Amino acid sequence: MTDVLLRDRRILVDGRPELLLAGEVHYFRLARADWADRLDRLRDCGADTVATYVPWLWHELPDGSVDLTGRTHEQRDLAGFLDLAHRRGLRAVVRPGPFVMAELKNEGIPHRVYDAHPHLLPVSWDGAPVRTRTLDYLAPEFLAAADGWYAQVMPVIAARLAPRGGPVVAVQLDNEIGMLSWVTNSPDLTDGLCADLARWAVQRYGAEVAAARVGADPADPPAWAAALRGPAEEHSLALHDDLGRYSRDRYRRYVAALRASAERHGVTGVPFLVNVHGTDQGRGRTFPIGISQLMASWHGQPQLTAGSDHYLGDLTVGNVADLYVANAFLAATQDSDQPLTCLEFEAGDGDYDEDLSRLLPPEAVELKTRLCVAQGNRLLNLYLFAGGHNPPLAEPVGDGNDRIAFTGERHGFAAPVGPEGRLNPTYAATRRALHAVRGAADLLADGDEEHDGFALGFVPDHYLTEYHHPASASRTAQVAELERFRGMGARDVLARALLLAGYSFPAVLLAAPSGGAAVTPEGRAPQADTGAQGWDGAAQGPDGGPPVLVLASAPTLGRDVQRRLVDRLHAGGRLLLHGPLPVRDHAGTRCTLLADALGLRPDGWRESGPHYFPSVVGRGWAAGPAEVRVGYAQLLAGDGERLLTEVGSGRPCGVEVTVGAGRAVVIAAGYPCHLDFWRAALRRLGVRPRLRHDADRAGLVLTSTVDRAGQRLLHLVNVAPSAVEFGLWHRDRPVLSGRRLRIGARAGLMLPAGVRVGPATLLESSCELVARAGAEVLLRPTQTEDVAVFATDRPVRADRGAVSVADGRATLTVRAPDGEPVRVRIG
Repeated sequence: MTDVLLRDRRILVDGRPELLLAGEVHYFRLARADWADRLDRLRDCGADTVATYVPWLWHELPDGSVDLTGRTHEQRDLAGFLDLAHRRGLRAVVRPGPFVMAELKNEGIPHRVYDAHPHLLPVSWDGAPVRTRTLDYLAPEFLAAADGWYAQVMPVIAARLAPRGGPVVAVQLDNEIGMLSWVTNSPDLTDGLCADLARWAVQRYGAEVAAARVGADPADPPAWAAALRGPAEEHSLALHDDLGRYSRDRYRRYVAALRASAERHGVTGVPFLVNVHGTDQGRGRTFPIGISQLMASWHGQPQLTAGSDHYLGDLTVGNVADLYVANAFLAATQDSDQPLTCLEFEAGDGDYDEDLSRLLPPEAVELKTRLCVAQGNRLLNLYLFAGGHNPPLAEPVGDGNDRIAFTGERHGFAAPVGPEGRLNPTYAATRRALHAVRGAADLLADGDEEHDGFALGFVPDHYLTEYHHPASASRTAQVAELERFRGMGARDVLARALLLAGYSFPAVLLAAPSGGAAVTPEGRAPQADTGAQGWDGAAQGPDGGPPVLVLASAPTLGRDVQRRLVDRLHAGGRLLLHGPLPVRDHAGTRCTLLADALGLRPDGWRESGPHYFPSVVGRGWAAGPAEVRVGYAQLLAGDGERLLTEVGSGRPCGVEVTVGAGRAVVIAAGYPCHLDFWRAALRRLGVRPRLRHDADRAGLVLTSTVDRAGQRLLHLVNVAPSAVEFGLWHRDRPVLSGRRLRIGARAGLMLPAGVRVGPATLLESSCELVARAGAEVLLRPTQTEDVAVFATDRPVRADRGAVSVADGRATLTVRAPDGEPVRVRIG
């Protein structure tokens, strides 16, 4: 019997924090004879958990019966696969849909569901059919069919739950909810959904306001549906805003319905998971759309947490901030018990279409692994770990291949273990990554990332952009504007500069989850928790959050968020605002609460183009290069100390102002990623990094984790294409007595600091941990000459190297050019 709980942002297994390292293996794409080999390879890589989808499409037979034990085909034996994993010493995360995606036809839904209920296929803008095979999630017929599937699959899972002696430690509900309609810009607008939206809008605003926002009477179903499907330009912004907020409440209700069904059919006592989609073309700029869509489904829900999908390809200076911010934004939406997890962690070589259009370097998986665990991810699921073959459908449908998936017979060509069991170069890299993490797994499982006294603001409403009617000029312009300035800032410079300048930071949630809650007549939603925790002991801001808030602003910003920022400034908070001043809310209504409090107003715009080259010069602490080219500059009128001046007009585009007891630095220009400039801006607001280095080139990411016993890991990740040599300081104290460190190109280190080893404390070391047991520790050298410093009054013995003793400290010095581990015993 094994208890599994989510508590204090940890996964507790029998009361002890554990890190779950998983890999996705699809039993239904593998012959039974291959199952053991793939599971053994997964364990060899350092994993302790297997994850798998369970495709309804495959298990339901033409006669309507369901086979989950292999009576009709060995690759339908879910029960046998889970039992084998258990015997192989692996835990399991099970993902039974009903939607599972995974390149399956109908996203894993049986054809008969579509055939029996054709009216569940949604229509979209202007009454056109949706462009993907999706369904109306809350249609009673679909929920009934999904409940019928759960009635079959959940008892099989329930019998194998960890609290009942089995391997299953978590169950995912559906998969990538809302993704299909987003990526095709095809919102579900069936008659039933339109009627439900009318009910929601009347409950939220009242009938009169609802009619004014949409441009139709919610009591007139045909007129209301027509207005939603073809928005009038004068109502477009408010209508799109309501459609996005309603969709989020709809997803919340859908997840709640699935959870209730799963529990009704026996799955209790283990956490539930919700998968979040959103990375695109090797970037994470759109990932917060998925967070925004689904956050109401997990916000405040006990024993349920969110997991990310990270498909970022390689990790470079260009997209390392994407991964970091994606994790921070997701964590900001979670409550004090919900841990970060990653349910699809890209692990292959990237040749997904077998066209050799790209191949990812093997070290990419190690870089991403190191960064994710440093940010507190408690579960990583390598997707896809092992490829396989798509079996034929039980009943041919005449679609060209009559198999369960559209990839053909073979599937998972890019996986570390290919369809035929061949290993590609990412297998060895994956093994190195997981074993590096495994050596410090207990510290990572119970550790929290430390931060530098500021947070990046996350405005979920800036990501209500998945839908736009093709004929709406105002909505098209609003979406383009938000995409340019939100989140990480224009050209992603803000977040990239913060991370590569050596800071580590959480995000803070600046709006309540969109859902069904009523709002005030002024459009105010209930106040949200900050969502971010653990400011590394730094002084708290006036609202209990970090003392400094950094926000990428856009001309559109909700009234309630603006009011909260103003209140925070008046109470003594500090703000770094990068981007144009907010001047309107999401419905297009003028709103200048923040600008008015800052004493500023927009007074012109300079945009880079073929015949104008806006440049700025700095004054005071912002002085630097004589002139810097920028992509845009918003000219500002009002009070404040001038920081940046646009050269062509002589007008300010960067100022520092005092608001009540607080202070704000406003950078209303597309300033480049000059790290010294952004460091100076944060210093002006009182931020000092606890970790710093003196490397002469960008690419080194620094952060640290500390567990509740004070044991620390220093995480150093070099995403640059060249090696870096540097000195390192922690809180202005030189690490390793000032010894220079070297990290190779595209590599990382996890250095222990204050870690207990039996009767000693490993104060610091240039080695990584391989294993600790009792009074012994196995260390992996990383430099040409490594040291490990122990505080102890006992003898320290190593199987090689020299030990010197002075002042109650024993220092091991070892040369190990081959990197072979060194065994150290205390006493």
